[in-house]
Amino acid sequence: MHSAQAPELAGAIERLSTLLRHLSPAGLSLTAAATLATLSRSGPIRLTQLAAIEGVSQPAMTQLVTRLERTGLVARSSDPGDRRAVLVALTSDGEAELASRRATRTERLAEMLAHLSPADQQALADARPAFDALIRLVDPRTEGDPS
Repeated sequence: MHSAQAPELAGAIERLSTLLRHLSPAGLSLTAAATLATLSRSGPIRLTQLAAIEGVSQPAMTQLVTRLERTGLVARSSDPGDRRAVLVALTSDGEAELASRRATRTERLAEMLAHLSPADQQALADARPAFDALIRLVDPRTEGDPS
C-alpha cells in the first residue's frame, strides 16, 4: 500500500469505528469497554500504565476506574513492588461483562455478515491479519484480541 492510500484507509477505519459502536451493547462507553479488555489481556496493571495504553490522561483514567470499581467490574490494590502505586485488576464481574459484550457484538456481526456476498465475507476474513498487524503497532501485546 502506498502512502497515497492512507487517507482512504483512515476514512474506512473511522467508519469501522461507527460500526463498532453499532455492534456494541449499551451500558459502557467504548473507552470503558476497551479498558476492561486491556485488563483482561494484561492482568493487574498500574493505573498510570493503563492510562497510557488507552490514550487518556491519568486523571481521566482515575475517574473511569472509580466508576468501574463502583460497579464491581474492576478492583484496585497497592502495587507490592511500590506501595505508592495503584494496580487495577479486572474482577470476575468484569470478565463476565466483557464476555457478554463480546457475545452480543459477535451475534450482531454474524447477522450483518449474513447479508454480504461470500466474496465480501472472505475479503473481510482475509483482511484480519493485516488489521492485527496494524493494531500491534499500537499495542504489541494484542494477539487477535476479540475485545
